[in-house]
Amino acid sequence: MRFIADRMLGKLAIWLRIFGYDTLYIGDFDVEDEDTFLLENFTDRVLLTRDKELYERCVRRGRKAIFVNSDSVLEQIAEMRRIGVRTEIRMDRCSVCNMPLRKPSEEEARRVMEKEGIEENLMERYELWYCERCEKLYWLGSHYRNMVKFLEGLKG
Repeated sequence: MRFIADRMLGKLAIWLRIFGYDTLYIGDFDVEDEDTFLLENFTDRVLLTRDKELYERCVRRGRKAIFVNSDSVLEQIAEMRRIGVRTEIRMDRCSVCNMPLRKPSEEEARRVMEKEGIEENLMERYELWYCERCEKLYWLGSHYRNMVKFLEGLKG
């Protein structure tokens, strides 16, 4: 499944990326009329929305859409799980820009660590993933452990 999320679902979009799903977010686009943009573009993706009117317009047009009921991101993730979304953390996509991640070269890793002021040599301790667009490194450190703990709140 590939998704595009409306402005009310930015955190859910990030989590879907963390789960490895190709997920666009309307807030990443510079558009004036977001509803029209969502209705007419990326029609090969499932639209995720909290806007009942937008959802109904999609359904009338035959556009695949999911109305997300909850305001709580944890409950939103649970809703996604009920429709078959896997909720395991994967290191496939950048949570910021949605680009596929890859293993960094040693030079790329060093450059990012220097730019970010990271003194520890992460390459010695962790497996690393890299986003070319954001020039961001990912590793399974404390942030990962916090995400795992957050997801323990999912029921079932």
